[in-house]
Amino acid sequence: MYEEGQKVFRHDTFGSEAFWGDKLQLHRAILGEKQGGVGPGVSPKDALKLGLKVDQGEMPEAAVEMIKRASLDLEKPETTLALLKANAVVGVTGVFKDGKLVSMGIQCALCHSTVDDSLSPGIGRRLDGWPNRDLNIGSVVALAPNLKAYADLLGLPEQELKKILESWGPGKYDAEVNHDGKAFRPDGKSGATLLPAAFGLAGVNNHTYTGAWSNVTYWNAYVANTQMRGQGVFFDPRLNDAKKYPLAQKLGDHNIRHDPDLVTSKLPALQLYQLALPAPRPPRGSWDEAAATRGSAVFGKARCSSCHVPPLYSEPGWNLHTAEEIGIDDFQSSRSPDNRYRTTPLRGLFTRMKGGFYHDGRFADLAAVVDHYDRHFKLNLSAAEKRDLIEFLKSL
Repeated sequence: MYEEGQKVFRHDTFGSEAFWGDKLQLHRAILGEKQGGVGPGVSPKDALKLGLKVDQGEMPEAAVEMIKRASLDLEKPETTLALLKANAVVGVTGVFKDGKLVSMGIQCALCHSTVDDSLSPGIGRRLDGWPNRDLNIGSVVALAPNLKAYADLLGLPEQELKKILESWGPGKYDAEVNHDGKAFRPDGKSGATLLPAAFGLAGVNNHTYTGAWSNVTYWNAYVANTQMRGQGVFFDPRLNDAKKYPLAQKLGDHNIRHDPDLVTSKLPALQLYQLALPAPRPPRGSWDEAAATRGSAVFGKARCSSCHVPPLYSEPGWNLHTAEEIGIDDFQSSRSPDNRYRTTPLRGLFTRMKGGFYHDGRFADLAAVVDHYDRHFKLNLSAAEKRDLIEFLKSL
């Protein structure tokens, strides 16, 4: 079952090619005009700039040699097709007929896997569960030749949809904008959130930044059907709310029914695989061990452990809080059914250093997070205590 779940996570599109390929024609942007598509095409170099990753273990030997000698073939869309045929592009599946790319779909791994860069930047061994904080999902989607089909679905002008997509930036995605239409915060910044880790979730009750979207079982069904646009079955009457989720009601996303159902049968194995992914340990030498030992005492003194309870580093049980409790605005929490934020598990923080912290990256680094809580809870930590606490967090 673990192996089955891994296969689903890494390779299953849930039939999403019907949307991304057949309808939006995204594969034609990959092909480029010279191969029967549109535009210049997407070379491996272009794909890497967009934050897409390549699994070295699936690469043809010839492609590995290209990387080693920095071949000019890496600037050709034809090489991207060879990588797609080999299932080497993490999170993307090419549909081929008679050797020609005719459609494409996406996988869970697109956002929730990266690579270790062991061959070159963006190319290496898979790291499942690690958030891809380089991936510019909005820019990838904006390449679609028939983006109008998506804009019409949401009732937006095409240029408005492009503006929303380009506002996300690397490592971010908005999984609710196609339900509530709230693309931007009151301060004008994007409503997108950082891609979260999909590891270390065993024992943790709620698995998303805003908790009432529930655990990974619910979220897999939600994402597979309403975000990836897979061909499955999904039910959540909370989305049938014209005031809070006007687009969800319009799209019928509260009650999706496809026959055949290409999602539901895969959810148990997918859940098992994701819950089996442990939080990775930070590499030795990436933190000061003596300072971290002192910082563990500060973690208790500053009451961090009252919510981030070791060894889960989230609350056992109902791990949700109001915006007021944690000292921030309620824009994102108000988009969830119960208006609460989740206590994020802290293990494996080193994989999430890029893009900032909190759901939207508002705090640039751990020092900014510590300063926030020091002010909010009036902890009066000394500069030395703050430094030690940061080293402890880096050690988790």
